[in-house]
Amino acid sequence: MHRRSRARSCSRSRPRSRSLCAALGVLALLAAVGCGAGGSGSDDELDMGMAVANISLNFAHEMVLGAESAADHAGGVDFKAVGPPNTDGPAEVQLFQNLTTRAKDGIVLENLDPPIFTRPAARAVGQGIPVVACDTAPTEGSKISFYVGNDNYALGRLMATEALKRLGADPKGEVVIGVPNPGTPVLDNRAKGIADTFEEKAPGVKVLGPFQTYSDPGQNYGSWSAQVNAHPRALAFLGVGDADSYNLAKLKKTKKGEWLTAGFDVDPKTLDAVKDGSNFVTIDPQHFLKGYLSTAMLIEAVRENDGDLPDGWFLSPGGVVDSSNIDEVTARQKSSDAAYDWYRPTIDKLLDDQEAALRPLEDAR
Repeated sequence: MHRRSRARSCSRSRPRSRSLCAALGVLALLAAVGCGAGGSGSDDELDMGMAVANISLNFAHEMVLGAESAADHAGGVDFKAVGPPNTDGPAEVQLFQNLTTRAKDGIVLENLDPPIFTRPAARAVGQGIPVVACDTAPTEGSKISFYVGNDNYALGRLMATEALKRLGADPKGEVVIGVPNPGTPVLDNRAKGIADTFEEKAPGVKVLGPFQTYSDPGQNYGSWSAQVNAHPRALAFLGVGDADSYNLAKLKKTKKGEWLTAGFDVDPKTLDAVKDGSNFVTIDPQHFLKGYLSTAMLIEAVRENDGDLPDGWFLSPGGVVDSSNIDEVTARQKSSDAAYDWYRPTIDKLLDDQEAALRPLEDAR
């Protein structure tokens, strides 16, 4: 293991430390400083939490599982995750603000509408609550200086590269791109990575979109159905979100389409679509890993560094799921324990050399 073991042993020693403080009397003040809530060397239970954009969609569920796993491994952390049942920025803002009243020792914040979180986040930081941005880079005025996330532009390029492998030499035709929430940097960067790659490597391909496809699964299906009807001869339909993946697979089966379909994330329905060949790949942003890393580093900062977080963008990896590794990834998704076992070598490597993964925050994409 790594630094988490020190946090765990500190938590277990709490009752003995308090007894010693009471017995010695003269050292009570010094012991109180060493055992106070929050800050370096704290033995008290930490109150922490996470806010996500949509508690019911797989991408957020994965991040929450990772965060809860990190809190559990650290020990002595009362951790609460909150999020609206549907993607609703203002509703998440309210839940985040409510969370600041109890999670005084630190919060991990994921959202799909960074501008509306600028002031609430800045207020939380101003109150002395350490806040880590996860999955979505923070705005400049939010006072959040530490972000754990993917290189989403690179993940978009990865999807386009995988599509080009299957389109043959010098493809010609249309490729349709969909974005659930236009204006969300994470998603827009993925779409730009796709479009730029086709422009560079396949000049005979005309990229259409990105069109709005919505996060809600029902709206998403309707949006993609309209695009498929409007472009029946397209070479591929490529989405950058969670529901895009399984809805595109469903449409391909229903309409017996010959076009390529793919999206992001590892919803069970998406993994089924890769397994049966409906989708040629899914791009995995490895959300469990991001949730774990952001929470583990938050806990470490509070317990060992008085809540002082690193500055910058902590680059978390992603990858391709296709026929070659679908069974392995499906097994990983069976439980939090299975996920942790699969990710553990990466977790240990990244946390043991944190400087190696740090990039300037302004470079986040």
